[in-house]
Amino acid sequence: MASDPYRRLAERVDQIPNGFPSTESGIELKLLAKMFSPEEARLASYMKLRPEPAVTIADRAGVTGEAALQHLGAMAMKGLIGIARREEGKLFSLRPFVVGFYEAWLPRMDQEFASLFEQYLKESRGALLRTGPSVHRVLPVDLPIDTEIEIFPYESATSMLSGAKSWGVRDCICRVQKSLIGEACEHPVENCLVFSPVENAFESAEDVRSLSKEEALAILEEAEEAGLVHSSGNYRTGNSYICNCCTCSCGVMRGIAELGIQTAVARSAFRAVVDVQECLGCGRCVNRCQFGALSLRDGAAEIDSERCAGCGLCVTTCPPGAMRLTRLSEEDAPKPPRTIHHWMRDKAEARGITLEDIA
Repeated sequence: MASDPYRRLAERVDQIPNGFPSTESGIELKLLAKMFSPEEARLASYMKLRPEPAVTIADRAGVTGEAALQHLGAMAMKGLIGIARREEGKLFSLRPFVVGFYEAWLPRMDQEFASLFEQYLKESRGALLRTGPSVHRVLPVDLPIDTEIEIFPYESATSMLSGAKSWGVRDCICRVQKSLIGEACEHPVENCLVFSPVENAFESAEDVRSLSKEEALAILEEAEEAGLVHSSGNYRTGNSYICNCCTCSCGVMRGIAELGIQTAVARSAFRAVVDVQECLGCGRCVNRCQFGALSLRDGAAEIDSERCAGCGLCVTTCPPGAMRLTRLSEEDAPKPPRTIHHWMRDKAEARGITLEDIA
């Protein structure tokens, strides 16, 4: 590893399956320097994904346990690293850049940081998004799909929220970032939903407004009405958030809209179909589709199944009900990884990296 603490940390974070690709200009190092002090960066570069006590990390980094605990506590307070409280005391773990400590920077994001991130996104050309499995997966709107088709809980945003014990909402970091660089879109900002199996989990959160279940479901419905796409982590169990995304601001979905990376987000297990006999050719579905999957041909909607993400927004805007969602075969739409740990294993394999040192 390099001697520069930020380069050391960048290389360490890139060892996480999520990735943190380098750029020719080194703009990623400036991002890290905005978030970590040199001492924090150096210590974090010795951390693992596995939660460990401060003394273990201190021994590896060659610093005193007292100094390590001080820096680790400061980083945990900012959400830069993970913290777990066990019987044996506090344990600390390294977090990915996305989804991870970048999102935790929301309360401290300013115009300079937003500009640095935009430059990083453009210089890296979506390298974070080019290797599967995708970090996010589209969730279809909560509508009847096809009769006698089972909808699994991990495929339903409503089911995810209904199964939780506490709920909250925070600003969409993507829309905040775009707004700070003068490129705000017209979509609502406060609609990134978080949820937990633990009661009162968000009562004292710095950047989360605590909600009732009914309020969370209402925000989900409002997001659909605004034409936003539900997405969450690309695994079946353990999800804790639902993003409501647009291709104009979302860092993941911009990979499709701006860079043509059609696999930037994992599609749902459904695809839109149209009854051309019922279609009025009004074009509302064309305007509503975030993925450019719809067009009008001979007075009726036509669907490009290669571009359709299975979000169902076209279904919710079709006046005669000519649009519907149908499930793909498991061969065409295999199940996502079971947990985040399985996702990381698959991502590491796809990137050709080993988890032996960092896990």
